[in-house]
Amino acid sequence: MPTLLVVHHTPSPSMRELLESVLAGAADPDIEGVTVRSVPALGASVSDVLGADGYLFGTSANFGYMSGALKHFFDTTYYPCLDAVAGRPFGTWVHGNNDTTGAVSAVKKIATGWGLEQVSGAVELTSVDRAGRDACYELGGTLAATLMS
Repeated sequence: MPTLLVVHHTPSPSMRELLESVLAGAADPDIEGVTVRSVPALGASVSDVLGADGYLFGTSANFGYMSGALKHFFDTTYYPCLDAVAGRPFGTWVHGNNDTTGAVSAVKKIATGWGLEQVSGAVELTSVDRAGRDACYELGGTLAATLMS
């Protein structure tokens, strides 16, 4: 059964809401045969990455960049997973108070280095509302549906 790995840094209630929407979308009743694993960025490991068939990365935008926790995840998994995950799908959601551009760009550069395929545009949010939660639900559903056998 294919596995979708959701690696996230959810330090605030807003980020928690978005994560819950992503996970709900990935678990949509129309999606069958996909295991969803949600792992906090500081706990995610090389074996988590290698054991997954697709990825969702969620982060807050901090000082124009991804969170330190997600950066740490990439720092510790990048080289051990290089050349082993190419071609797998990924998506991203980012929440920031006023600008998410740098965080989205940084995640995309790392994913490009891994050779991942972006199957949905990044969800970039500066506030959390119904539309943002719906976009995250769609993101989770899209990635999980991509993995359906």
